[in-house]
Amino acid sequence: MNIGRLAVRRSVFIHAPPERVWEEFASYERVNMWLGLGHRLLAYVPEVGAVADFSVSIDGRERHFGGEVLVFEPGHELSLANNWQSADMAWPVPMVWTFRLTAMYDGTLVEFFHHGFERLGEQAADELAAYESSWTSRHLLALRAEVEDAETPG
Repeated sequence: MNIGRLAVRRSVFIHAPPERVWEEFASYERVNMWLGLGHRLLAYVPEVGAVADFSVSIDGRERHFGGEVLVFEPGHELSLANNWQSADMAWPVPMVWTFRLTAMYDGTLVEFFHHGFERLGEQAADELAAYESSWTSRHLLALRAEVEDAETPG
């Protein structure tokens, strides 16, 4: 999927091959272990056309967001449409989350992109700045821990 120029990018290197890392994208239970931090994962089916549904508490209210799985290429890429489900927060068009896995050295570079901001026109710069300051690497670090801890002999 084309990322575009206006994108939040976070990355982590994981000491495991892409095939092993991809196992953490293959089911609701696995994704929930590392991506369900700071918000709740309510639905996820690993196939194009399925819907991923999340919620987060904002000002004491549960707010839903998510969207359709756009790309599901095992070992390489997962892209999800993403929009708020309440009219007062929704963008005019969905944004996209992309997780990209690239074999590198003896492991995998996992990149996360929150992109599609260009489609918001004049609103793009402010939205990008807001998400740039709020995204951390905690989800990717949790993904790395899930994979590398499982690889460490007991």
